[in-house]
Amino acid sequence: MEKFRANLMLCAGTGCVASGTMKVKAALVEELRKRGLESEIKVVLTGCNGYCAEGPVMAVYPDEVFYQKLTADEIPKLVEEHFLKGRPYEKLMFKEPEKKAAIPAMKEIPFFKHQVLRVLRNKGLIDPEKIEEYIARDGYQPAARALTQMTAEEIIQVVKDSGLRGRGGAGFPTGVKWDFASKVQSDIKFMLCNGDEGDPGAFMDRSVMEADPHSVIEGMIIGAKAIGSNKGYIYVRAEYPLAVKRLQLAIDQCYEAGLLGKNILDSSFNFDVEIYQGAGAFVCGEETALMRSIEGKRGMPRPRPPFPAQKGLWDKPSVLNNVETLAQIAPIILNGAEWYRSLGTEKSTGTKVFALTGAVNNVGLVEVPMGIPLRTIIYDIGGGIRKGRKFKAVQLGGPSGGCIPESLLYTPVTYEDIIATGAIVGSGGMVVMDDNTCMVGTAKFFLEFTADESCGKCPPCRVGTKILLDMLTDIAEGRGKEGDIETLEDLARDIIATSLCGLGQTAPNPILTTIRYFKDEYESHIKDRWCKAGVCRDLTMFWIDEKLCKGCGACLRACPSKAIMGEKKKPHKIIQELCVHCRSCYETCKFKSIKILPAGYEGDPYELAGAAEEAKKGEA
Repeated sequence: MEKFRANLMLCAGTGCVASGTMKVKAALVEELRKRGLESEIKVVLTGCNGYCAEGPVMAVYPDEVFYQKLTADEIPKLVEEHFLKGRPYEKLMFKEPEKKAAIPAMKEIPFFKHQVLRVLRNKGLIDPEKIEEYIARDGYQPAARALTQMTAEEIIQVVKDSGLRGRGGAGFPTGVKWDFASKVQSDIKFMLCNGDEGDPGAFMDRSVMEADPHSVIEGMIIGAKAIGSNKGYIYVRAEYPLAVKRLQLAIDQCYEAGLLGKNILDSSFNFDVEIYQGAGAFVCGEETALMRSIEGKRGMPRPRPPFPAQKGLWDKPSVLNNVETLAQIAPIILNGAEWYRSLGTEKSTGTKVFALTGAVNNVGLVEVPMGIPLRTIIYDIGGGIRKGRKFKAVQLGGPSGGCIPESLLYTPVTYEDIIATGAIVGSGGMVVMDDNTCMVGTAKFFLEFTADESCGKCPPCRVGTKILLDMLTDIAEGRGKEGDIETLEDLARDIIATSLCGLGQTAPNPILTTIRYFKDEYESHIKDRWCKAGVCRDLTMFWIDEKLCKGCGACLRACPSKAIMGEKKKPHKIIQELCVHCRSCYETCKFKSIKILPAGYEGDPYELAGAAEEAKKGEA
């Protein structure tokens, strides 16, 4: 057996590959060869490490030194410093934003040290394309136990006792769903995996499929034994080519090892799995629409009951779990229900994976215990808001989730507490917004997505979301009128109450939560024709405060329409007729001399800008 002095675990998830992982790998291999170190140091391509925004990233074991923002040009120096001179290469290490001190150990980096890994237990530690490495970390031991030592009833009871709830969005108890399906008499049943992740800003399931595909397959095997299924499908959107590739490779390896197919592990249990690639329709994340898609039909939801556990794929009993749910199953069987319940709360047990994105310093994939406050995720793990700006809201639950304001940042992340805010946990998308965000524009952005993705089957969703979007567009473009806010709320609640599936039933959430917590912004758009965040172009005018302008020229150079004029070290001015309201000057100015006024404002700008600044201070 080969033994290496060091293993270089280089992230080869989609994000890092797009940032240059393969060039870094080639440079590492070549430099190690040139230095005569190829027999001592091994380069391993892993799945997503989680710290996505800083990729390509690499962890060195057993040293546990973490490197980020790797480039091929830096590799010779890194190899020389770390592996010849024995001192980690500080230039590529994580550095605390304020102290600027390098933190070599991965476990001491704030982004990692506050996480608890169960679903992501193998991230960055194994080559996802080698089944042997998954097996070496207790892989398929739980499946062997389930198939050879446990009855279907015992498996279901353990999952029930664990309190595991579906991580796809609805939060339905997994064990209860399996129990329903197991009791239905049928010659054919289907075990399905939902990898159709369509939320903007979400990449949880993709990362798990890329980094640890065997954990998903093992969860399906155990679930199939529990419900009495001999056939499974993994539904993955075609936009995830790397996930599809690694899943297919993992399936092939399982067949070769006797972990799929006939008489698995001499248990007399048969189970086959294949991948079905979806075409990217968001509505196919809904279970009945997904099943119709596999049947070769248009992905459209159908009324329930009957529920899929009774009548699902090809009208046979079917269970659909999402990727994250299935990845939780093996460790529950291995360690027991009480072990799983040791984290989380009574009604929301275990851990949850979130894709942390937006205006936060540390963008990436995080796994935390249920019940953790939102603030801990955003500030301790996420490192706070970029550029020192003020936190405004976090969008939780994808395009049909809700926006949670700063006043609720200590809300525990549980299904019950998040629903009470008007948002949903959803599949795990978490988009952080700073004070430069227009909440009317945010609601409009998500409504554009859900209205476009509606399958059109039921009028409340098909017609209702379009009406909501038209009203939001009018408000954002200065055509809002008195009574619009109340009409938006009434129509949103009607759509929730009458839509056929989860898409329509949750699509109005962004509107209801932004009105609930940021009603003043809607009123400002309608009454004052002013977007104070400067996002809605028709309601915005930018003006330079000559008392604050240093004449540095940064805004002049950034302006794409040559709308700014002025001499160096003297106050500049904006020619309003040429301004395209792109915000480039506002984002560039370091002296906060550029103010946002209502479009066409003709009053005293100092008076209005001063009032706006005082209002911001009051909010802070």
